[in-house]
Amino acid sequence: MAQRLKTDWILFSTVLTMVSFGLVILYSASSIMAQLQYGSAWHFVVRQAAWAAVALLVMMALKRTPYRKFQNPAVAFTAIGVALLMLGVVYVLDTAHHRWLRLGLMSLQPSELAKPALVIFLAFFVTWRVRAINNPRYTLVPASLAVGLVILAVVVADLGTAVVLGGTAAIVFFVAGLELRYCALAGAVASVGVMLFIVAQPYRLARVVHFFDPEFKIVNRFDPKGRIQSRLEKSLTTRDTNYQLEQSKIAVGAGGPLGLGLMNGKQKLLYLPEAHTDFIYAVAGEEMGLVGSVGLLLGFFVIFWRGLRTTVHIRDDFGRFLALGVTVVVVVQGLINMGVVLGMMPTKGIPLPMISAGGSSLLSTLASLGILMNVSEHAG
Repeated sequence: MAQRLKTDWILFSTVLTMVSFGLVILYSASSIMAQLQYGSAWHFVVRQAAWAAVALLVMMALKRTPYRKFQNPAVAFTAIGVALLMLGVVYVLDTAHHRWLRLGLMSLQPSELAKPALVIFLAFFVTWRVRAINNPRYTLVPASLAVGLVILAVVVADLGTAVVLGGTAAIVFFVAGLELRYCALAGAVASVGVMLFIVAQPYRLARVVHFFDPEFKIVNRFDPKGRIQSRLEKSLTTRDTNYQLEQSKIAVGAGGPLGLGLMNGKQKLLYLPEAHTDFIYAVAGEEMGLVGSVGLLLGFFVIFWRGLRTTVHIRDDFGRFLALGVTVVVVVQGLINMGVVLGMMPTKGIPLPMISAGGSSLLSTLASLGILMNVSEHAG
């Protein structure tokens, strides 16, 4: 008799609650801007709701699909191959930003869809080579090439997502037993790579400098003529400077313990750029207060808890690494977004999973969580 699986209702209900809350706070954050730009206050919410319907169907389909079906070289290599192909296509077609693949009325962001693809590939590859995880020739070099290609394809236009992908790969390999010397080497290479890609794009370097040295006091000690400051400031627009972080912190601080009330926030009224996307957590903090901010944080904590529980209790290696990869991708992205909004990190263009506007992000996140739910059901 087939084993009867029990739904992880804690994880399932948490995900549904966060998606529902996301639609509500999205309306509050975007209605004014949508009315001004598109003539309808519901513009962004309708689009997000349509994506949510599709993403929930995908999540339920993956929840019902036994996760061991993904433990197949054809699936793993096809997933990573399709991700690389889409990233290559979008680089050629979207010459301005290298981010969006536009299909009529719909747009896809391949870097978001690369997340579940990379997680599936990592789980398969690490399970396949787990007994020889520290073998440079047959494990580390092939893995570095595959993961490195994906990260390089993503980092061209999206450094934040590349950091999430790199962090996920590092944690999966560390848990699989990668020796500390290889961890240190990978960390050093990644750090140098991040610095190079920051320096290569003046606007990225300007964001970092503005975060650590907002008045250019340190920079001007080494460059009294102010040439560096002038060059960096020319690369910025208003929404790239510390203005965004300042408005974000004002919003969060104004919320107090209980918030100003839904729809009553003021910073979203053309003060806070990207209020309905990357900085929607600030709107939640202003309108729902500390209670709402902590509530969202607890939602990601529950996902982390259920994912970690699944990682520990599942009996097979593939399920373990699959659950770990999904958990890290979703939770780390959420924490980075919150860290940026609270002024703890330099500005990055990275959405808050299940909350920010963005169909590709929502689809990628719910697809990943559908896989996690399936593994969780087998963990008992």
